[in-house]
Amino acid sequence: MPTSVYLHIPFCRRRCYYCDFPVSVVGDRARGETNPAIADYVNILCQEIKLASSFGAPLQTVFLGGGTPSLLAANQVEQLLQALDQQLGLATNAEISLEVDPGTFTLTQLQAYRAAGVNRLSLGAQAFQDQLLADCGRSHTVSQIEQAVEIIQQAGFSNFSLDLISGLPGQSLEQWQASLDQAIALMPTHLSAYDLVLEPGTVFGKRYQPEDIRLPTDHTSAQMYRLAGSTLAAAGYQHYEISNYAQAGWQCRHNRVYWLNQPYYGFGMGATSYITGQRFSRPRTRREYYEWIKTGAAIAIPAVTLLDEWLETLMLGLRLSEGLALADLQAKFSSAWVTRLQPLLAAASDRGWLKISADRIYLTDPEGFLFSNQVLRSLWQAFD
Repeated sequence: MPTSVYLHIPFCRRRCYYCDFPVSVVGDRARGETNPAIADYVNILCQEIKLASSFGAPLQTVFLGGGTPSLLAANQVEQLLQALDQQLGLATNAEISLEVDPGTFTLTQLQAYRAAGVNRLSLGAQAFQDQLLADCGRSHTVSQIEQAVEIIQQAGFSNFSLDLISGLPGQSLEQWQASLDQAIALMPTHLSAYDLVLEPGTVFGKRYQPEDIRLPTDHTSAQMYRLAGSTLAAAGYQHYEISNYAQAGWQCRHNRVYWLNQPYYGFGMGATSYITGQRFSRPRTRREYYEWIKTGAAIAIPAVTLLDEWLETLMLGLRLSEGLALADLQAKFSSAWVTRLQPLLAAASDRGWLKISADRIYLTDPEGFLFSNQVLRSLWQAFD
């Protein structure tokens, strides 16, 4: 029974050089209250929400991601949340998150978001060096990050997250340490620290090869990962997922839905749903998405097989520091599969990458997380 919703807001002032998300670039002056394309999209998105089937349980989490959702006017955010409440119901204590970029919002705007029901913000900082920000196509400066946090706090948001990226071209260990220190000084309740991935078709994907001398080496990237873990742990952040850290009690409830492989609604251009054992993605361009909504064209949706669910549960659950309970796996899936898993777990355990404790399996931190791709690849190959 899905009780979470992801809403994709695709509009950005510009496309970052590492981004392969389905986005629409609208320029540096675009705002939701003055841009017809944004207003049209919000209306179409509300139409899609109204087509959704309710399963009776109110929504516990909502995440407005992008793109840059902070380009929306407050009344547009309110319009979307009202559509969700009317169609699916919103729990009174629902976690409602919205992604924001520095330089794209005002104090009045955030206060209106909060009045509309938003209670968690995720700020895309990425780095605390102006040159690095410019080199990866970001439209903000370090000064704007600091101003953004001040506005967030003035608006009364006690729950906010910061995003950082390691492994950027030209980024040094010293710069990464400085970014971590400056992020901690801003006192977010949550921090996400992602390692750069060179996606095909992006500016970075075309500009750099994996072994390019302008990119940190694998050894340096691993050092950055270990440095993030030790620095954030010393500052009181719990490393609860491979790339995510939180102060006690402030884990992202919405993202845990994904890692626990639970069902969720996805609405908007390029968004993915996982409902009634089926996954599917919407069209990745606005024109195709609008056509899909207007015509009501049926999309063939392949069912998720039990084997698919098994592999996804392993892949996603092992991202969490708490790992997976073997008893839960045995109750939900084939006991023969759990038995077949044992030698693979033992091999990973022998290398110090995985532990079995109190009937739970979990990757070690940081080495197991660093080599998670190798562990997961061995599991997939064994069951493929």
